[in-house]
Amino acid sequence: MEYRKLGSTGTKVSELCFGTWRFGKETGGVLETDREEAHDLLDAAWEHGINFIDSANVYGNPNGTSEKYIGEWLSDHDREDFVLTSKVYFPFDESNPNGSGLSRTHIRNQIRGTLDRLGTDYLDLYYIHRWDEETPIEETLDTLNGLVEEGKVNYLGASSMAAWELTKALWKSDTYQWERFDVTQPLHHAGYYEDVKDYLDVCSDQNIAVCPYSPLAGGFLTGKYERADPDDPQAVKGPDGARGNFDDVFGDYYASERGWKVLDAIRDVADEVDATPAQVSLRWLMDHDDFTCVPIIGARTTEQLDENVGACDVNLSEEQWNRIMDARYRADDTLWGH
Repeated sequence: MEYRKLGSTGTKVSELCFGTWRFGKETGGVLETDREEAHDLLDAAWEHGINFIDSANVYGNPNGTSEKYIGEWLSDHDREDFVLTSKVYFPFDESNPNGSGLSRTHIRNQIRGTLDRLGTDYLDLYYIHRWDEETPIEETLDTLNGLVEEGKVNYLGASSMAAWELTKALWKSDTYQWERFDVTQPLHHAGYYEDVKDYLDVCSDQNIAVCPYSPLAGGFLTGKYERADPDDPQAVKGPDGARGNFDDVFGDYYASERGWKVLDAIRDVADEVDATPAQVSLRWLMDHDDFTCVPIIGARTTEQLDENVGACDVNLSEEQWNRIMDARYRADDTLWGH
């Protein structure tokens, strides 16, 4: 495992970040990753050299379960070996009118709970999980700045938002001399149906690290799905129980005409470099040269994790990288859509 600077910060992280959104998560009444499985996955990630662990206060059922699993595992390890993240925004307590959003009250309440569950007195990176239209961004940024000054948080990050929102937040931080966002966490993968170029251009210009979530497009870019209807890009067939067979969001965000074109290119490159489509998809993200890009990988099994980590050993030529990028475009240079 190699390590890279996290954007403009001095902190170094593994080339891949391990995501824990499945820890304690229930889907259709079925627990996806229990405590023992979570600890096995964390063991495997650490054995591979992954020191970057991503979580959020609302991951798991009940809320906070993911952080609790991590904290219990971390108690047998050296805290300073790891770069820990969490997030704040979504409702934590549905009965509390101040139990969600990015107000000073909610942020202050949630950081206490997050640190307690993780068993640490500081976070390396604290994200706002979404943009809060009801709270002035000045209140949010001032509060986050205070957490940095108090030593509760080292760096600040922002998850999904528009390019103009990110730009506004950076401008406010610079104007008031507050700590600014050093890391972003957008939905970004090789076949994404929506163009995120403007957002990524801001990250490139401001030397902000990008940690994409769902880098394998919900499993679409692993190559386990096949097209079921040549006239309908959202019609897929895959293994029994696979997400694409029952998730409506899968078609909206992942299975698009653009996605199939990109997947074809990824499969061709995978054959050329003796790797899997998943490994090539991750390597394509890791090889962005306009900004530091550290994909967040999640796995149900240690075998899946092993495969994903194999992306670190894949080498793509400039021609292969560009071929995957170019597959997103028609002959007239317009993006494929749905």
